[in-house]
Amino acid sequence: MPLLKILFKPGVNKENTRYTTEGGWYDCDKVRFRQGSAEKIGGWTRISANTFLGVCRSLWNWITIVGSNLIGVGTHLKFYISTGGVYYDITPIRASSTINNNPFVATLSSSVITVTDTAHGGITNDFVTFSGAVGLGGNITATVLNAEYQITVIDANSYTITVSAVANATDVSGSPGGGASVVAAYQVSIGSEIQQTLVGWGSGGWGLGPWGTGLTTANSLRIWNQRNFGEDLLYGPRGGGIFYWDATVGLNTRGVNLTTLGDADTPVAVSFILVSDVSRFALCMGVNDYGSAVLDPLLIRWSDQEDAFTWTPAITNQAGSARLSAGSFIVTAVQTRQEIVVFTNTALYSLQYVGPPFVWSVQTLGDNVSISGPNAVTLAAGIIYWMGVDKFYVYDGRIQTLSCNLLRHVFNDFNRLQAEQVTSGSNEGFNEIWWYYCSENSDVVDKYVIYNYIEKIWYFGSLGRTAWLDSGMRNFPMAATYSYNIVNHEEGVDDNETATPLPIAANISSSEFDIEDGHNIGFVYRVLPDLTFDGSAASPIPQVTMTLFPMQNAGSGTGNAASASVIKSSSYVVTEEFTGQIFVRARGRQMIFKIASTQLGTTWQLGAPRFDIRKDGRR
Repeated sequence: MPLLKILFKPGVNKENTRYTTEGGWYDCDKVRFRQGSAEKIGGWTRISANTFLGVCRSLWNWITIVGSNLIGVGTHLKFYISTGGVYYDITPIRASSTINNNPFVATLSSSVITVTDTAHGGITNDFVTFSGAVGLGGNITATVLNAEYQITVIDANSYTITVSAVANATDVSGSPGGGASVVAAYQVSIGSEIQQTLVGWGSGGWGLGPWGTGLTTANSLRIWNQRNFGEDLLYGPRGGGIFYWDATVGLNTRGVNLTTLGDADTPVAVSFILVSDVSRFALCMGVNDYGSAVLDPLLIRWSDQEDAFTWTPAITNQAGSARLSAGSFIVTAVQTRQEIVVFTNTALYSLQYVGPPFVWSVQTLGDNVSISGPNAVTLAAGIIYWMGVDKFYVYDGRIQTLSCNLLRHVFNDFNRLQAEQVTSGSNEGFNEIWWYYCSENSDVVDKYVIYNYIEKIWYFGSLGRTAWLDSGMRNFPMAATYSYNIVNHEEGVDDNETATPLPIAANISSSEFDIEDGHNIGFVYRVLPDLTFDGSAASPIPQVTMTLFPMQNAGSGTGNAASASVIKSSSYVVTEEFTGQIFVRARGRQMIFKIASTQLGTTWQLGAPRFDIRKDGRR
């Protein structure tokens, strides 16, 4: 029988059985497609050895007038601005004042100090910075006390901190101490690293959940809003206030509350911040109404044009508001070339600038539409893509369900209680949209799914990323990791997330294929591989492993299974780019082809391998 050249269809399809999708791919990890050919994805490299505190779920990139390329980094503990690989802490201060006289009490042979501050308003793990304190007389010096600490709350009037020295008898005898001029500057309270589920009576709507228990709901995890207003930055935690960072004050200066700069109607509670590009309005989605401090989850307010400090509507300005009607709350918004698309939890709206007197017009685009979280939506090539609670969507002027060959694979293994952790982004160089999410039994992001919007195909894998940004002002797409740093994706071919380079384990396996619909048993004794190692390092010698898994029939299992009726698999290793032919012994009615790599410095692209398959009897 002549050599059989197999060109597998691009993309991965897990919506049918492995045999039904014959001629295609069925499983993969760390693999993409380029013009129909499967290849290993690019590597990633950390931007510096520096790290930040907390899990990052917000990245934003902009350039100042003087050319500084800045990245806003919002974590569940702090907010930073990064430039040159350094993370500068500009977490806003929520309260700062002189606290109780002699607030510090030391315990012998302990580094734990008790602090008294009446109605401090903090929660455990909040950050406080002390200044103006004097030492307790021993090891607990003024230098030790006048520093930043995380607190452990005792009650509404006291908490403990763990300092960098151990108290001696002199410190104990000098307690309570610290003087009468101790200033405590409390940073904005920390947020949740993951969604915290709550179960109990009243936690859900009437009639939802078992009688007497209520519905399981979830607390929102910390997500920062941030947008540059010119070279300056508007930022704040979701549900909190807005802070303004002036680029001219320097990277070592924290932002200030916008209420100290704006008028009496400046928002104090905001779900989402956006700055319109051309007309340059600051828009708040889900915001307190005029004269109220209570957040209205469906209200939109905007500042005057070119003025982030004027929010009170007047005949002389364009500040104003509009309230949406469909849904329970605004989730997020995306700016396109012609409109701002606003997502509530059940509907889509279009905001378009029309000028005075209405300023922004509001139109309903569609309802009965879901979105999994604030970061689950991405704009690419002028089209909006997003992940719903049970499907994917696309908006290109009209809302459509996005056909997905991995729908069951994703949503049957999806932790809906952690849906707000979903983060997405474009990888424009490869025409891809990436979604990262928590698998069913995971409280951290561990899976991803990719849609190639040019080839209209899907693929997937395992990787933990908590924020993503593909900016035209950077050379590579950026992502935040669980190593508390930022990495450049598509840089190199290995995992350089930490100081130790690691290989990226990549693999892809086909659906089952057979000879003449499986009428005969096939015997493979020779394979002519076709691939390239272009881009690999010279040492070690790049290689991939190709494996054939023979099967007697679709339900029999592969040769590695404990089944006497199935012949063992035959595998081989390609050690050179132009390996001519490999001799193997594999016999079965159907077969699965797999290619995998686990070496440092190795990347590859598969072509069209040929198999020398002979009929080997009929069963």
